[in-house]
Amino acid sequence: MRKKAFVTGGSRGIGRGIAIVLAKEGYDIAFTYNSRLDEAESLSHIIENLGGKAYYYQASMEKDGVPETITETAVKDLGGIDVLVCNAGVTRHDSILKLTEDHIDFLYKLNFRSYMMCAKVAANHMVKEQVEGSIIFISSTRGISAHPEDNIYGSFKAGLIRSVQSVALELSEYGININVVAPGATAIRGDYSMEQLSKGWAKKIPMKRLGTPEEVGHLVKYLVSDVAEYITGETIRIDGGLILPGMKEVE
Repeated sequence: MRKKAFVTGGSRGIGRGIAIVLAKEGYDIAFTYNSRLDEAESLSHIIENLGGKAYYYQASMEKDGVPETITETAVKDLGGIDVLVCNAGVTRHDSILKLTEDHIDFLYKLNFRSYMMCAKVAANHMVKEQVEGSIIFISSTRGISAHPEDNIYGSFKAGLIRSVQSVALELSEYGININVVAPGATAIRGDYSMEQLSKGWAKKIPMKRLGTPEEVGHLVKYLVSDVAEYITGETIRIDGGLILPGMKEVE
């Protein structure tokens, strides 16, 4: 029987990479998109060509009630759920000198609250159906390492890392594991070459290039697999060494 995964923000970037990798692994996929129907349709075709079922929904995940309703719909359409990947979000800079309430509220609802509410619905289904499933929160290295004008975005990404530790303790009773994947600088578009990945400031990354959505997808694939079921409450960086401490002692 094919397994079932729901990926929020799955139509582009990291979410798309995750959805494609899981589809290749034999998952049926439900996913959300924000505004680009063409991207959602193209991903759906890719999943179907890989032999899986695909369901997609336009969703503004920051709006009240939307994360819960969409997750319920995805579980119903898929016929169950084995894996939830919460990825929907945006990166926005936020100078403390220009901060607004609307900015804080938007990032809180999209980048933090939606993850909690999706996880609540998915976990309840897993518990009810006795599915020893997996939940993945996509955070960021900015939730670990401080940067200027990153007060709000980085703080909510850090909040995901802390929340997963508590949720892991609670859900371990049911055989459900939950982990955080924290990407660094990652290419958004899928038509990149190694030359493109290595341009500009990407050369400053220890591995000399940007990461790819598919690389994040392969890490997610591992964490939701049976061989990784003993890993829970952890945060795993995938950043090419971007935020490793220290400085070069020789040129």
